[in-house]
Parts: sequence; C-alpha cells; structure tokens
Amino acid sequence: MAGRKVFTSGEILTAADVNSFLMDQSVMVFADSSARSSAIPTPSEGMVTYVEDANRVEVYDGAAFGPIGGILQVVQGVKTNVFSASTSTSYTAITGLSASITPSSASSKVLVMANVQGSTTLGSNNQAQLRQLRDATVIHVGDSAGSRGQTSGSYSARNSSNFPTFTTSWSVLDEPATTSSVTYSIEGRATSGTFYVNRSANDNDQNLYPRGVSSIILMEVAV
Repeated sequence: MAGRKVFTSGEILTAADVNSFLMDQSVMVFADSSARSSAIPTPSEGMVTYVEDANRVEVYDGAAFGPIGGILQVVQGVKTNVFSASTSTSYTAITGLSASITPSSASSKVLVMANVQGSTTLGSNNQAQLRQLRDATVIHVGDSAGSRGQTSGSYSARNSSNFPTFTTSWSVLDEPATTSSVTYSIEGRATSGTFYVNRSANDNDQNLYPRGVSSIILMEVAV
C-alpha cells in the first residue's frame, strides 16, 4: 500500500502517482489505526480511510477517526434456566441475563433490547419489577414520583391459576461514551410473594406449565 503522499508545487504527476495515490486510494487503506496515525499525523476533517484489522471505513470528524454510521457489532445474552427471588425492597441481579460489549468508538451508541419471561405467585400485590443497568448504573427507568417504583418493565399474575407466564420487553439507545467493555444486565424484585424468570409460579411437570427463555441483545450503532 502506498499510503498518502503530499505533492509539492511544480512536481510532475506521473501515472504511477495517479494510480497509487489518487485512483486506487481515494479512500486510503491502512493495516490498522497505528499505521494510519504514522502516515497521517495531522489529518484534515473529512478524510476517509479504510482500516483492515477492523474491516470498516472511518472518517475524520475534526477530532478523531470514527466509523461511518451503521451497526458495527451485535452481542446477545440468552438465559434458558430459571430464576426466582422473594419479597424484597432491594433489587437482585437476575443471574445469567446479561451481555457485554466493547464499543469501537466513544461516540458510538448501544441499542439495548431486553426480553424477560416469567411469572409471580398469585396475589393482588404480587409484582415483578425490573430495571436495566449499564455496569452499576441504572438506565431507562421512569421518573421518581414519591414511593412509586422506577422500573424498565414489570409483570404480575392476577388470575385464578398459577400456570401462565408473562413477557415484558423494552429497548433503549444508550450512550456509554467509552471504548472499554461495558456490561448490560437486568435486576428484579418482588413487591410481594415471589417472582420467577423463565417459569410459571406452580411449575408442575405438565405441558400447562411452560419453561421460557429470556434474552438481552446489544447493538453498537455508529453515529
């Protein structure tokens, strides 16, 4: 790869120069970002390059090179086993329901899509309250309003049987503003009785009592 060449005033423009620097590399190609930094120590805003190790096109925005808009990577966390927690005012991590992603740019956003299936023991006050976390930070919950719960989603069983399961889902476009690994997880609490994930309350060994699956999907979005 020829890299980048700065032409001086009066220099003869050869066919080889045109092919190497103007035609073949109007989008400059580099093995990695280090090679690009060495070849272009002072880039100009709007420069476009292709980085081979990351397999993507990046543009200089005046401050840093970053990917052109689009989905850069997708990560999924799937929970197929069951979980339960009894009445508590504190939230408990739902084990196994998480996923980690390392953004390639601090300007990237992360689209989080969560889907939780479960049930609660019967009772008018029995409810599973769920909330979304990025590492230790709670995100995507409702505003504070007195003693009301701030949740990302919830479900409850208020009928005459213990075999249904319910599904709650949400999505949020988060801005972690980092290139370090971040983990998105879900916590839950039971307002009364017990809440379950991926199972019904009774969980009898019959086909009326389902076992479900919950998941969390992360997409890095370049902007």
